[in-house]
Amino acid sequence: MSNFKKIINNFQKAKILVVGDLILDEYIWGEVERISPEAPVPVVWANRRTYIPGGAANVASNISSLGSKATLVGVIGNDKNRDIFLSQLKKRKVSVAGVVVDVKRTTTLKTRIIAGHQQVVRLDWEDTDSLPRQANQKIMKFVEEIIDKFDAVIIEDYGKGVINMYLLESLIRLAHSRKKIITVDPKVGHFQYYKGVTSITPNRRELENAIRNLKIKDTCNQFRLNLEHLSCDREINLAAKEILRYLGLESILITLGEQGMKLIEKNGRITNIPTVAQEVFDVSGAGDTVIATFTLALCSGASKIQAAHLANFAAGIVVGKIGTATTNKKELLQTLGNR
Repeated sequence: MSNFKKIINNFQKAKILVVGDLILDEYIWGEVERISPEAPVPVVWANRRTYIPGGAANVASNISSLGSKATLVGVIGNDKNRDIFLSQLKKRKVSVAGVVVDVKRTTTLKTRIIAGHQQVVRLDWEDTDSLPRQANQKIMKFVEEIIDKFDAVIIEDYGKGVINMYLLESLIRLAHSRKKIITVDPKVGHFQYYKGVTSITPNRRELENAIRNLKIKDTCNQFRLNLEHLSCDREINLAAKEILRYLGLESILITLGEQGMKLIEKNGRITNIPTVAQEVFDVSGAGDTVIATFTLALCSGASKIQAAHLANFAAGIVVGKIGTATTNKKELLQTLGNR
């Protein structure tokens, strides 16, 4: 416990650059009292609307909430949601110095309608085309100028076009040359571009898809893994080890929902971490909290096992909240103190 507290107190010294897809999460709250006469759907009596920065912005918000400094890099559109997005990040003390406005793109908006505690429907407005070369170059120029001020780079890949092959290759090469910690919240279809990063944080489904998409023959042929579903602990371990070897990672932290997490390190050590969540109301953004806390802990003197445990505690807090949520130092210390 004393080691964990020391690590958490060191959070304030860390500076992290977060690069990735930017999302504005809109929540419309209300109650359902009847079914529509027009169609068999509920009528939601809306009474309020809230906005929360999502995607890479939620990672940055978690870092800021935990007492560290985060600078966000990504792209938004030149539309009405731009101002809402930027104002929300200002409230959360996140630097938006690296946020690029592209007049040809839409600010990604995910609207969730909540009736009571139940999500009724989600509506997405987004562009998913890869960024043009000019936008990539603008982002890389900004990163090149400021990277020496940071301890780590988090790559948050939601598949919305910001994280593409050109940007990843340039970004990882630069971060390597400056000896920075590089962590990735991965997206299916992009795993081959993550070679040489420090760690990735996939969930079970992302791990399954990576094994299929990368066509890692040694694993498939020698162990005959069920590529449709990694159904047992042994299969997850084997698949993760192959991904770790293929990408040249130092570690891989797999989130397994109610089964907790699994940390596999380059030295072969496997650590199973049971979930600590007391109640689960909403898993939206839990992966963002995991990679934010894990990376922040690594920058603050934690071993990978200690960082994984802290990430597990932080995730256990946010899934007990409704909507895309963050945690803070006080909540984290209190949760640790109750163990």
